[in-house]
Amino acid sequence: MALKLIDISAIKKAQKNIEEIVIRTPFNKNSNYSNKFKANIFFKREDLQKVKSFKIRGAFNKISLLNSKVIQNNIVCASAGNHAQGVAQSCKMLNLFGTIFMPVNTPNQKVNQVKKIGNNNIEVVLIGDNYDESHNAAISFCQSNNQTYVHPFDDMDIITGQGTLFLEIIQQFPKQLDYLFVPIGGGGMISGAISVFKQLSPNTKIIGIEPAGAPAMKNSLENGKNITLDSIDVFVDGASVKRVGEISFKFCKEYLDDIIVIDEGEICQNLIDLHKNENIWVEPAGAMSVSALRKYSDKIIGKNIACIICGANNDESRMPEIEKKALIWNDHINTLLNS
Repeated sequence: MALKLIDISAIKKAQKNIEEIVIRTPFNKNSNYSNKFKANIFFKREDLQKVKSFKIRGAFNKISLLNSKVIQNNIVCASAGNHAQGVAQSCKMLNLFGTIFMPVNTPNQKVNQVKKIGNNNIEVVLIGDNYDESHNAAISFCQSNNQTYVHPFDDMDIITGQGTLFLEIIQQFPKQLDYLFVPIGGGGMISGAISVFKQLSPNTKIIGIEPAGAPAMKNSLENGKNITLDSIDVFVDGASVKRVGEISFKFCKEYLDDIIVIDEGEICQNLIDLHKNENIWVEPAGAMSVSALRKYSDKIIGKNIACIICGANNDESRMPEIEKKALIWNDHINTLLNS
């Protein structure tokens, strides 16, 4: 049985609920990319949120809806960075205390930002080699200490909050969007996109994007069930999980129009291009939607396209690695073209 789409009235209620903390980010046409792909390419700039990602939408919506009895024993979350910042900001604004579990290889910029944002309202615990290991540690901590876990993506209130992003797009762009390109990590954002667009703009094709090193949703859809990957490449830290959410898997299985995977090197090249040509500084996950345009270049000519620039929490110390991956990818593409 298909999972029922989240009612638009609930997403409108969430939009009202989070308006005091969430910025209504720009949705503007980008001339360079529009000319390059002979289409009308629009960027939804969630990198301009105060915490530099869309995650504040779901985190604040969820935490603000918890009753005092539930939250009296404190908030706990696990995150590779962006959800952590959303939870930290929410705890600070609502005067709650949160314990935030993050992988040990999380970029320093993200760890430091979480600490800065949450200040005395949060404690950061670095544990595990990836999000999934941090998640397991956080769950154990909650069970041992009777605390409240705020899941980064597998939660209806979180997804409803993320849905406000796409309700904004509908409100900002009254014309028909032909394609919507959305990065997938755990699946909270794509679930919000599906709930809004399949009701308010059903002819818009929703394309999900995963990094090649962590294709958890694509593999699950191909297998017809939600599976756990044995291992992942965590380079695209904002979109690399071994297992997507149960809710998002059901939404994508029923409603997603297509899903593609993008090589990390191509993501790096687009990250560099965005910085150099557009003065947009993003993290790898933030460059995923733009990176997908090349694979759809023949289909999007003359169409109205939306790309979600989902996050900008990048550490400049990663640039040598980013440049190296981009160079390797470019060499590979050039070899293919010349063979």
